[in-house]
Amino acid sequence: MYEERTYRHTIKDTDLVSFTARVKETDLYIRAERDLAAEALSAIEECRAPLEKYIQNHPLFLHSLEPLLVAEDAPAIVKTMAGAGRQAGVGPMAAVAGAMAGMVGRKLLQYSREIVVENGGDIFMQTRKKRMVGIFAGRSPFSGKLALEISPEMMPAGICASSGAVGPSLSLGLADAAVVLSHSPALSDAAATAVANLVKAADDIQAALDFGRQIEGILGIVVIKGDRMGAWGEVKLVRT
Repeated sequence: MYEERTYRHTIKDTDLVSFTARVKETDLYIRAERDLAAEALSAIEECRAPLEKYIQNHPLFLHSLEPLLVAEDAPAIVKTMAGAGRQAGVGPMAAVAGAMAGMVGRKLLQYSREIVVENGGDIFMQTRKKRMVGIFAGRSPFSGKLALEISPEMMPAGICASSGAVGPSLSLGLADAAVVLSHSPALSDAAATAVANLVKAADDIQAALDFGRQIEGILGIVVIKGDRMGAWGEVKLVRT
């Protein structure tokens, strides 16, 4: 069932044009130098079609909670998802939202020098100035009070969140939010799932950070559980 993503209305910067593009379960909120809705819809279809066909022929890809190997001739999005899952130690579908945001975002860069693609809280970002990404963490007192500052030097950036308290995505943990930053949205998505899976209580935050920092390519992590928070890496938090 479709759920309106009301948090999207909290974005306040006005230098880019905002629009949405939705195909089946893929619901993207995009910011660019001009309205690229038609181009975005085409890009989503280009990414979804080979993924859907692959899943039809390889149903384990859809359901596995463990890393999978795929053939060299698998579609690009399949290889991206599987690779991210292996790096983070999770199933490939843990990277689907980030992979879709990243692949669509990169396709749209041929039309706009600046692109932000948000897919269910997972973000691809390539801009020429610093941007703020708000952190939503369920009922935690930190929710909506903090943002990550992302500088141009960190881009292209993948900023992805996993939660046992917010959203429909599967999480085996109880974190209010696990946010991961890297240059790859697919990797950030898979790693956020892996980190969040480890958090059942606030005392698990440090162990989750220690695990996540060992994943090659991860730049920064924020983990929130209740009234406690931990962070590691290239993380600059600002009040909102």
